[in-house]
Amino acid sequence: MNIDTQSCVVTGKKSVAVVAQNVEYSGQGTLVKISRGGICGSDLHYYQEGAVGNFKVRQPMILGHEVIGHVVKSDAPGLKVDQSVAINPSKPCKQCKYCLSGEENQCINMRFFGSAMYFPHVDGGFTQFKVVDTDQCIPFDNTLDERVMAFAEPLAVAIHAVHQAGDVKGKTVFVSGVGPIGSLLVAAAKASGAREIVCADMSQRCLDIATRMGAGKTLHAANGDFAAYADEKGYFDISFEASGHPQSITRCLELTRARGTLVQVGMGGVTPEFPMMMVIAKEIKLVGSFRFTSEFNTAVTWLGNGTVDPLPLLSGEYPQAELEQALNFAADKSLASKVQLVF
Repeated sequence: MNIDTQSCVVTGKKSVAVVAQNVEYSGQGTLVKISRGGICGSDLHYYQEGAVGNFKVRQPMILGHEVIGHVVKSDAPGLKVDQSVAINPSKPCKQCKYCLSGEENQCINMRFFGSAMYFPHVDGGFTQFKVVDTDQCIPFDNTLDERVMAFAEPLAVAIHAVHQAGDVKGKTVFVSGVGPIGSLLVAAAKASGAREIVCADMSQRCLDIATRMGAGKTLHAANGDFAAYADEKGYFDISFEASGHPQSITRCLELTRARGTLVQVGMGGVTPEFPMMMVIAKEIKLVGSFRFTSEFNTAVTWLGNGTVDPLPLLSGEYPQAELEQALNFAADKSLASKVQLVF
């Protein structure tokens, strides 16, 4: 079965287009008609810089990994035609030592949607039709708001980060950097039983969104008064650093209580001035957080039953033909948090 489709493709720095392609479905896996997808920071990096870190675009590549859609055909009897599905963009090998131990996010052969890590590149989900492994399709009720369900992937990232912190029930929590992931961290920590959540950011717009997502108090990162939280070797049981900025990392270490936990979520530049002595002297548990495993299914459930409402983060919706306008708007952090393409 061959289907003509249009895909949102990046070809290099500041070079994108909606192009006609052909999708072939052999009867294996699931053919999905994509309906909506969120623009992520990595999509913006590929558009603005032609690369994410060391992974440079060397051929036309379809962007997008935050996508949902409807089943056209499937090799699974349980997936009926028109069933709504959220698509997990992770495709682990299921054979390496990490996959075999249930740590699929660390798969050494991971093929993640919209990534230039490999050559040929791994195409993403910003396309009208896409064939995926059936186990990448997580069904949800067709009556649910698709604007909400398109947040499954970024919410999964946030839930995984909360899991990395251990039990947050009854704990005091600090979130530094409340862009889309930081605000979803707020919501995930609140849903997991955090007693108190305080946030910091340079943007008042983002702080206002974090309040709507469940933060009890917000402080401006540049001129807020953090002194009380730094007394007696820190106040917060758990801190989540979601900006990647060196000063934000230092602040998290200052405000995290002795023997507390800092979960590093934000990806930023390496700093030679990392305050290692604070980690040692305060015996802080420093934990990384990368993507997700089973949390994707949890995210679909939480969005479906209203445990988390992500809509305060939705700043705009664009038809796929307006890809470049959507990317430019999403890149303006004074105006946009999360932008979605509609197919």
